[in-house]
Amino acid sequence: MSTEPLEIDTLEGEFSTLNLGPTHPATHGIFQNILTMNGERIYHSEQTVGYIHRAFEKIAEHRPFNQITPLTDRLNYCSSPINNLGWHMTVEKLIGCTVPKRVDYMRVVIMELARIADHLVCNTVIAVDTGALTGFTYMFQEREKIYELYEEVCGARLTTNIGRIGGFERDFSPAFHQKLKKFLAEFPKKFQEFCDLTERNRVFMDRVINACPFDAERSLNYGFTGPNLRAAGVDYDVRVMNPYSSYQDFDFIIPVGISGDTYDRYMVRQKEIWESVKIINQAYNNLPEGDYHADVPEFYLPPKDDVYNNMEALIYHFKIVMGEMDVPKGEVYHSVEGGNGELGYYLVSDGGRKPFRLHFRRPCFIYYQAYPEMIKGCLLSDAVVTLSSLNVIAGELDA
Repeated sequence: MSTEPLEIDTLEGEFSTLNLGPTHPATHGIFQNILTMNGERIYHSEQTVGYIHRAFEKIAEHRPFNQITPLTDRLNYCSSPINNLGWHMTVEKLIGCTVPKRVDYMRVVIMELARIADHLVCNTVIAVDTGALTGFTYMFQEREKIYELYEEVCGARLTTNIGRIGGFERDFSPAFHQKLKKFLAEFPKKFQEFCDLTERNRVFMDRVINACPFDAERSLNYGFTGPNLRAAGVDYDVRVMNPYSSYQDFDFIIPVGISGDTYDRYMVRQKEIWESVKIINQAYNNLPEGDYHADVPEFYLPPKDDVYNNMEALIYHFKIVMGEMDVPKGEVYHSVEGGNGELGYYLVSDGGRKPFRLHFRRPCFIYYQAYPEMIKGCLLSDAVVTLSSLNVIAGELDA
């Protein structure tokens, strides 16, 4: 389907131009969509990208590797830990670091909690866009419990800066174990209530079924990944295709849709939440013994007690913090299954103390390029709910 402007003179009806955003609540204050419309029907749209440009990639090229982690927080800030840990794995691939099995499993627990939080935001907002506010406020209580788990690990909530190159800064605390067990026991019942509220609700289904479908061929041509690609029937998931962090140890399925419409995108995320709960249970119940970090003193900050009492630890601490550790020359790409698709880091090192080149493969930038084609011919109300179903996070549009 072409996205070229239609010749208005050749069409019947009275056409108007509408700015959908950037100040519209559904566009987060960031997205501008200039729509050409006939009544409620969209004939052409033009997207503006650039309201939140922050030059993260160029900033990262002037920072030591451990100081790049906070930049990754600001990509998809609905699931920051996945961004953080994906970056750590990229650097570990470059320096040839193998982390203990316990670190892999701890990372899986954190990343799947982040996936649940991310999908809860997306799907409850889709419900809000169709007039159902109750599920949004109800499920945010569960998301708050995930934030409390983040706090027990790193002290932060939204932009977590969680973990380190080589592992974690500390082991899971007793309070974390207690809160996680409580969450795993209570969350399924609460989430099932949200499922019952929407999935077979006739009003909700009428609003999202056949809303802006996008088939597998077009999705692949644009470079879709994650839930938006799987909704079109393609069972591509980085955790299965290119396993990392011991994902091959866990038993889970990859939900897929058929038509790639808004309802399929919604349902794929719903089912993925159940699969994430399954993965967390497997990882947590089989958490291996051992260290929570790798033996890489050149890159992993030593404990503070050692820094205060051991000269060698003090030297390592100073050199790491000041970015004085050289890394090997090389070129690596590592990707993880982010909350909204394949999040990749392409890293080129010239053997110095910071990246020579760094590129973030952020999935939302790709989705938003396809948005004009998706909404062409649809109603204005479909355009709003479709944008939410793509889970376009503003922080990923410009890096």
